[in-house]
Amino acid sequence: MRQNAYAAAGVDIDLGNRVKATLPRLLASTHRREVLGKVGGFGGLFALDTRKFRQPVLVSSTDGVGTKLKIAFAMDRHDTVGQDLVNHCVNDIVVLGAEPLFFLDYIGTGRLQPRVFSELISGFARACAENHCALIGGETAQMPGFYRKGEYDLSGTIVGVVEKSRLLDGNAIKPGDAVIGLGSSGLHTNGYSLARKIFFGKMKLKPRTFVPELRNTIGDELLKVHVSYGPLVRELLQKHSVVKGLAHITGGGFLDNIPRVLPKKCDVVIRKGSWDVPPIFQLIEGRGGVAESELYQVFNMGIGMTVIVGRDMADATLRFIRAQKQPAWLIGEVVRGTGKVRLV
Repeated sequence: MRQNAYAAAGVDIDLGNRVKATLPRLLASTHRREVLGKVGGFGGLFALDTRKFRQPVLVSSTDGVGTKLKIAFAMDRHDTVGQDLVNHCVNDIVVLGAEPLFFLDYIGTGRLQPRVFSELISGFARACAENHCALIGGETAQMPGFYRKGEYDLSGTIVGVVEKSRLLDGNAIKPGDAVIGLGSSGLHTNGYSLARKIFFGKMKLKPRTFVPELRNTIGDELLKVHVSYGPLVRELLQKHSVVKGLAHITGGGFLDNIPRVLPKKCDVVIRKGSWDVPPIFQLIEGRGGVAESELYQVFNMGIGMTVIVGRDMADATLRFIRAQKQPAWLIGEVVRGTGKVRLV
């Protein structure tokens, strides 16, 4: 009777248990041999193989998807935002040279909907498998009255490892080095509050409106999955030990993210027009009425990650990256300065 009363208050424990019973099947593709225990324990267990390292350094990051979730709600499509979250977190730690080990997710909602839950977990699992990262646990909270009907929130935490001597701290960067930009799929997971204001407020579009410039509906375009650069960067670091620094271009764009890896006496000059800007950013720029300087601080403008290498290794590195079917361009260089980014 207590459980029925709780369900009447909006929290159905039996429903939660039935939905979570599908987790072992969904998570099977993410299994790594270091994972111990079973799904549903009080904590995820991961036995780090310390024999592989002399001085292992654990690297962690936590994040959310932000208001991109509003697009998922409007489109009633929930199979991509879990991928977005995992890939974002992977990118955040791979820039330090880390190998992702395991991921933990959190889903908060008013009432658990089995189909939505299954789509979200499938997205988490797909991205974890692609990044060779174990999905070893998480939390699903039903909080009636806290969220609007049909809405939820996501967050996630990733843990990786890197040999201390191979930690990418940017200290080797010097004037004359080249900056390579890796192409993005679109907005990734940043700038959605402004983008929604432009597309749905100013332009009066609906999520399912077909936009000729995009050859797509605006909703599907905005739901394009955040690219994971993890596998590519890991291969680049293993086969070509020429990378001096990496920056994940997320919130803050070029102006705030690249300085995070620069020595104090170096600036980076980014040359606008040196890469192919995706149509969605051209649309934002043309119809949004936003100053150019702000665009490059809010959005990635088509570059999801930057790679800094010595000038003599730039061409070879570009060839390697493009051979992996990843669009990339030489977009700038390192110069003397005070740890800032200049757009020219």
